[in-house]
Order: sequence, then structure tokens, then C-alpha cells
Amino acid sequence: MSLNQSISLIRYGEMHEEKYKAQLLDFALPPEQAEFTGLPEQTLQDACGDPGKTGVVIAQGERAVGFFVLHTGEGIADFFQDYAGAVLLRAFLLDYASQGKGFAKAAMALLPDFVRMHYPEAQQIVLAVNERNIAAGQLYARAGFQDNGLRRSGSKGPQLILQYELSSGPVTPLAHG
Repeated sequence: MSLNQSISLIRYGEMHEEKYKAQLLDFALPPEQAEFTGLPEQTLQDACGDPGKTGVVIAQGERAVGFFVLHTGEGIADFFQDYAGAVLLRAFLLDYASQGKGFAKAAMALLPDFVRMHYPEAQQIVLAVNERNIAAGQLYARAGFQDNGLRRSGSKGPQLILQYELSSGPVTPLAHG
């Protein structure tokens, strides 16, 4: 079984909420990583309470190993002014106990088709990464995100705005949330 087959992306909420909530709330990060992202205990309620945001669980089988938020609409204008047709990837993290196993790479490989399926109008995925967060920047670059020179000031310092253009190619049917 390839790593991509053992990892799935599942929209958080409705029938999946209780299944993963306790696992997500148990996530931990070392301080040098927690500086750059919010743990699910901080991001879940916001994602569930905002119709422009969708929480996404990175699961290995029945176990939550990571989490992120997809955000659309005018609420992303602070990150990306040309927000029509863009989906913002926010708060991407893997539980510390699940790091170093290729799960982040596998999740990033699944992300474009997941976005195409759930946001068919999307033309691109954008994200902001702190320029000091070298490991995350490298992950995103390897996943195909481009640095086109866009920057913004974040609460923890300068951020790179990275973009992933979604081709209009066929969507691979996903059996995930």
C-alpha cells in the first residue's frame, strides 16, 4: 500500500466530528512549531463557526494525524487580494507524534484533487507561510506551490504568499469525506 493510499483528507463536521474531535484536541507541537500555527483546540471552533471555512482532517485509517482549514470568500482578502477563485490553506499541521513519516507530503499530494472536488470554481490554492518557517516552506515548494513574490506582514513576522495553480484537468474521484 502506498503512503497516499493510507492517508485520506476528510471534511471535519457532521458525521465525522465526534469521530476525530478527541484525537484532534489531543494534538501537541513543540514551541518552535506552535509559534507558526494554531492547534486544533484553537482552530476547530473558528472553522466550524464560519461558513467560509472548512476544517479538514488528515487521517491515516481511523486515526487523525493532522488538520488544516480551507478558507474562501472575502475573508481571505487580507492574505490574497484576488480572492475570487482562490482557496486559502490555513493552520496546516501534523501532530508531533505523527511527524517524520511522510504524512504531510502525502496530504499535500492529495490536496489539489480534494480542492477541485469540493471547490470546483477554484482556480488556485494560496497559503501564507512565515519566512522563518523553513521546513514548512520547503514542504510547500516540493508540493508545487510557487513563490511569485507576494508578501504580507503577519503577527509573527513577514510571510510569503505561495500559490498553486489548479489545472482544469479531470478530477480524480475521491472516496474521502
